[in-house]
Amino acid sequence: MGPIALGPADPTSAGPRSADPRPGRDTALAVVATTREVLAHPDLDEGLLAPWEQRRLTGIRLPSRRDDVVAARLLVRLCIARFTGLPLDAAAPAQLCPVCGRHGHGRPYLRGHPGVGVSLSHADGLVAAAVGPGAIGIDVEPATRRPGPVHVLRRLLPEADLAEAAAQPDPGPALLRLWVRGEARLKAGQGDLRLLEWTDRARAAVAAVACTTGIAIAPA
Repeated sequence: MGPIALGPADPTSAGPRSADPRPGRDTALAVVATTREVLAHPDLDEGLLAPWEQRRLTGIRLPSRRDDVVAARLLVRLCIARFTGLPLDAAAPAQLCPVCGRHGHGRPYLRGHPGVGVSLSHADGLVAAAVGPGAIGIDVEPATRRPGPVHVLRRLLPEADLAEAAAQPDPGPALLRLWVRGEARLKAGQGDLRLLEWTDRARAAVAAVACTTGIAIAPA
């Protein structure tokens, strides 16, 4: 499968990153796109979703949220196919809840590829996906979003980081960056991971990836 391309990209990184859209097996792949871009992709179709995914969609009443969920699950398939070489119809992630032991929810994983980490995110017309060796987590949020309230942020973010962000003249953007970083780490499920946070100005999105390796941001 060729490079993932869903449209023009303008990622502005807040830290070191790789812009190589052709990662090796020792480099994680991350993509951010709009829901509209993914749903318009010629190789992607809702029919790729598994029956259990289709059943979950029936419970989503808001059409825009349903589109976000569909787009995120299609985008992660595209990333899996690009990273592993699997065809799209075989690049379906599974999910297993470690608490109740049931499939269909919980952290996603790829059957038959225990060393490959998978993560996806969606928020108000934006979607993101990441695939790579080892633990991985990705989060995306609209750049205009302002997370809160503070008592919720304290459950995820270090108090010192919150205090530093809150002391800025406009704490909103700093708090948002802390939020997406914290969510990415939470989804990865491990500490002591590499972290990349960046702004995709073309899509007014802030995203972060936590993983064990280098990261390649594919054109999106």
